[in-house]
Amino acid sequence: MIICLINRFISFFKRNFIPIILIFLSIYDLRIDILLLLDYFTFSTLIYTLLDHPLAFAVLITVPNLIKTYRTNE
Repeated sequence: MIICLINRFISFFKRNFIPIILIFLSIYDLRIDILLLLDYFTFSTLIYTLLDHPLAFAVLITVPNLIKTYRTNE
């Protein structure tokens, strides 16, 4: 059972290596702003975060579609 789960995880990671790395990098880019939003949520901080990190938000929004595309190409 455990070996089957490990094999499924490894195959998922192999198939979706680029989207997973993009998710980690975009969250790493947003780490300070996420902490600030969790501590003191204001709409001005949210707007500042959206305007200051547009590429990170674009990656986070488009990655589910990218994973779906990789899944259908198998």
